[in-house]
Amino acid sequence: MRTILIIGAGRSASSLIQYLLNKSVEEGLHLIIGDLSLEFAQKKTNNHPNATAISLDIFDERSRKEAIQKADIVISMLPAHLHIEVARDCVFYKKNMVTASYISDAMQELDVLVKENKLVFMNEVGLDPGIDHMSAMKIIHEIKSKGGKMLLFESFCGGLVAPESDTNLWNYKFTWAPRNVVLAGQGGAAKFLQEGTYKYIPYCNLFRRTEFLEVEGYGKFEAYSNRDSLKYLDVYGLDDVLTLYRGTIRRVGFSKAWNMFVQLGMTDDSYIMEDSENMSYRQFVNSFLPYHPTDSVEIKMRLILKIDQDDSMWDKLLELDLFNPNKKVGLKNATPAQILEKILTDSWTLQPNDKDMIVMYHKFGYELNGKKQQIDSKMVCIGEDQTYTAMAKTVGLPVAMATLLILNGKIKTPGVQLPIREEVYLPILKELEEYGVVFKEQIVPYLGYNA
Repeated sequence: MRTILIIGAGRSASSLIQYLLNKSVEEGLHLIIGDLSLEFAQKKTNNHPNATAISLDIFDERSRKEAIQKADIVISMLPAHLHIEVARDCVFYKKNMVTASYISDAMQELDVLVKENKLVFMNEVGLDPGIDHMSAMKIIHEIKSKGGKMLLFESFCGGLVAPESDTNLWNYKFTWAPRNVVLAGQGGAAKFLQEGTYKYIPYCNLFRRTEFLEVEGYGKFEAYSNRDSLKYLDVYGLDDVLTLYRGTIRRVGFSKAWNMFVQLGMTDDSYIMEDSENMSYRQFVNSFLPYHPTDSVEIKMRLILKIDQDDSMWDKLLELDLFNPNKKVGLKNATPAQILEKILTDSWTLQPNDKDMIVMYHKFGYELNGKKQQIDSKMVCIGEDQTYTAMAKTVGLPVAMATLLILNGKIKTPGVQLPIREEVYLPILKELEEYGVVFKEQIVPYLGYNA
């Protein structure tokens, strides 16, 4: 039996573990599932004879090293900043490693040692990053192999609520880490390339500069710019491209409404609010509004945001129960962003029967034989339930598939890497189609953009 150590048994590991358990007999696999909570790890084994649950604290050096030594390959589903200690042990004990996270500077620094030891450290092989890389590189390579010149590449992805579970005015529920949603776009201006001109969108304007997208059968969406699109010029080999833009997908109207929180300062995570533990939701809102001897919190809110009481934006705020004087924040030493996250979690948590949805959309503009044209590639994936969500499927399955390909010697190129080579993306994309992760490509007129 070959041993796969999976560190971290959170929600995104569900489909990953199930895939590997289903393959365990024919592939001769034994899974060791390690989590800080033994009970949580045990639930993920599904009582399968080829799985063992262990309690694993990655800060316990002895037990961490002991678990890694026993493995043939290690999958880390930990938060990104916790991968590095696991990675160093994997180098020391000469174990291949797979993660779904962006390659950190610390991880990249291991590249020389990883190559010297002929190891594969596959990163960014989940959804975004992951499936976005693979599906993009497949078409970019196809265009270039025909002699085409890339002119435009735009890529959009979003974790959303499925249409049948879309029950609030925001057309949104949390399908991933709520904190990441609240802090989205912070930490610097969004940077991208448009018709050969560098463009920048500061955070204060980010949610008012959106692009509209249409997905057949699912309607209209919007997208706001991701923080740094320019790093993909080199990653995707697009040094001569005129337009390069990556964005996050939401339903139309979300960004305009979210911008209210941004303008008020409620998404700020840089300071602690006094006596936050005893603050009511209404007091939280009022703390961002000017004092007035007679105007109510509601009136002050509408005046500062310049919205009327019959405006749909106002209805969205009312739906969140923001002005409730009896609901307490209950968070000690909390930042505005943490309090907003708490309030939104009340309304945006997926219910037991809710399903989530992933939407990914690529645009490839290119010139071939003197003619400019464009390929639009779209993928929609809907979750099965609250265990096997669309997010768990699209993050976990490619991680599991990459792991098996490495274990079976199909992926051989050593080094700290992401899945942009054919030996990686071709088999994974093909197998993903069997699980309903299918891209539909369409040739459309190339329009370009005005700088």
